[in-house]
Amino acid sequence: MKREELGIYIHIPFCKSKCYYCDFVSYTNQCEQIEPYIEKVIQEWQQYDISDYNVTTVYIGGGTPSFIEEKYVKQLLEAIKEKLRNNETKFEEMEVTIEINPGTITREKLEQYKKSGINRISMGLQSTNNKLLKQIGRIHNYQEFLEAYQLIQEVGFENMNIDFMIGLPNQTIQDIKQTLKEIQKLNPNHVSIYSLIVEEGTKIEELINSGELELPDEEKERQMYWYVKNTLEQNGYKHYEISNFAKEGKESKHNLNCWEQKEYIGLGVSAHSYLRGVRYSNSDFTKTKEWDFTDKKIEEKQTLEDKKREYMLLGLRKIEGVSIQKFKEKYIDNPIYLYRKELNKLVEAGLLEINGDFIRLTSKGIDVANLVWEEFV
Repeated sequence: MKREELGIYIHIPFCKSKCYYCDFVSYTNQCEQIEPYIEKVIQEWQQYDISDYNVTTVYIGGGTPSFIEEKYVKQLLEAIKEKLRNNETKFEEMEVTIEINPGTITREKLEQYKKSGINRISMGLQSTNNKLLKQIGRIHNYQEFLEAYQLIQEVGFENMNIDFMIGLPNQTIQDIKQTLKEIQKLNPNHVSIYSLIVEEGTKIEELINSGELELPDEEKERQMYWYVKNTLEQNGYKHYEISNFAKEGKESKHNLNCWEQKEYIGLGVSAHSYLRGVRYSNSDFTKTKEWDFTDKKIEEKQTLEDKKREYMLLGLRKIEGVSIQKFKEKYIDNPIYLYRKELNKLVEAGLLEINGDFIRLTSKGIDVANLVWEEFV
């Protein structure tokens, strides 16, 4: 019997400094918590029975995973490998990603990552404009990013993602052009772009509300997005998901599996999991800084109808869209008939198109994708 694919996400919540736009669960000035935290994450992993699964990806995110000592990353991956030995899963064939930030990386860390089996690096750039980097609370300047990038190449990592942001306060199209020009020189095989979302309670919200910073208007932000899209596509990148571009064959397998509704386990504080039709999340640190990995909150127990709708929603994040044939193979029903009311409405509005086997966003739909996804919530 074919075993279901499974991804593993490990949340490292520690940071040197918190970026002004960040509302992820992350902490500064808590280095004394790192060692006991890693021990608990390993304990959490050991409680899972993965005998029915084929683990295909590991993603270490944060926070800033590269902030902690490399020995802890090694310990985590050794614990995963140990269980996989009994599961007949070949670790060396998996996609294993770690997020890093300039200003927290050394050659020693990178060499240990490579020895431990990490084969994909995701590094945050956000902008090549040092003034913008400072405004959003990044701990590095562009030169430090370049130094980190060079180190990554010297150590021998070939699979590399760069993150950058659009819609930042005081950002201009010229800033975007300059950042893209520099990215083209570096030639990573994956690029992720994110529009700034001003989250409640963040430092950047405070600065915007006080008038110290000003956001570009929505039209300007959309111009930035389409300039990025067109430029990257002209330079050999395939736009395969709303925010992601990759060279041929270098798509993020971990994220693609999530968008294709495959299962995953989230380890660590506030990490989310999806197993056997149940979505659940871990607790945060308590006031006493203790963390109980057995304290899990069920977010959703899906019915068959929930799963079908979610499959549509997640699939419409991908630029190729939802395969009608794959939907039928997974759920028997034909989505064209099942969601004829929603699809007719969205096609008539010019937000979706049905082309051969695929239901996908139009160019207009990409700009208002949230409105499309809401139809399947």
